[in-house]
Amino acid sequence: MRRIGRFPSIFAIPLQTGSPPVGSTGLEGRTERFTLPRLGGVHLAVIRYGDAARPPVVLLHGAGANAHWWDHLAPRLADRFHPVALDFRGHGDSDFPTELVPGAFRDDLEALLEWLGAPRAPLVGHSLGAHIALGHAAADGDPAALVLIDPARGLSGTRRRATRLALSLRPTYASREEAVRRFQFLPGPADVAPSLRTAVAEHSVRAEPDGRFGFKFDARWFGVPERDRPSLGGVRAPTLIVRGVASPLLTDAGAHELVRGIAGAKLVEIAGAGHHVQMERPEECAAAIAPFLAEHAS
Repeated sequence: MRRIGRFPSIFAIPLQTGSPPVGSTGLEGRTERFTLPRLGGVHLAVIRYGDAARPPVVLLHGAGANAHWWDHLAPRLADRFHPVALDFRGHGDSDFPTELVPGAFRDDLEALLEWLGAPRAPLVGHSLGAHIALGHAAADGDPAALVLIDPARGLSGTRRRATRLALSLRPTYASREEAVRRFQFLPGPADVAPSLRTAVAEHSVRAEPDGRFGFKFDARWFGVPERDRPSLGGVRAPTLIVRGVASPLLTDAGAHELVRGIAGAKLVEIAGAGHHVQMERPEECAAAIAPFLAEHAS
């Protein structure tokens, strides 16, 4: 890594030549569902990887995604931790409740931490998941460490609305095969290895009531507000921010705002990646996250 700019806490990981290896390292995830009284009858799905006797690290996906977006990265954390990937409500294999509750995604995270018996588990979130983790850490949460992968910040209102519109368009297809073939990462373009794109797509398709096939998310949730706007100064956890250099959602200015606002935060910028950093450059992303967690959360 090389130091860039005038900020001592900012590093850039250069683009490596060739495609990084992706896919399973031989560690398969185990899906479970749970509920607690605080969830009001909503059941949530999680994928657990590796040895449950190790300390958990919680993985939080972005809007329109699901827990399987971590299948290729979680095994790289399992030598020290027990990775647990959550499906937020309205996503993946969790329940799709009809009632839209402000702050529900943070409720889901806090219920998971209670269920695991690990209130200080380190949190790794991408995009929406990063915002949920940040809100939790800035309020009354106290994670041992916080990793924010490309949270949207610094983009224009026009870009924000366009991104939300693109995600809310939820087409359906005549067959599962067509849905898998038409799957794409939004916002794009995303330089994701074809094998990884296909693996994620196969876990992201569900049958609809009318017999057609769509994707495993309820777009109504994208406009539901959180409990509050987090105060960056409230974050006490050691924090790593991971940004794709070509990200359209986390701008350079937005990333520096996070670094200035969160005491001691470090920023890693990964060349050759856009918004979907952990998909586009999984090896470089793991190389940034794993030692940070080992230092602060083991």
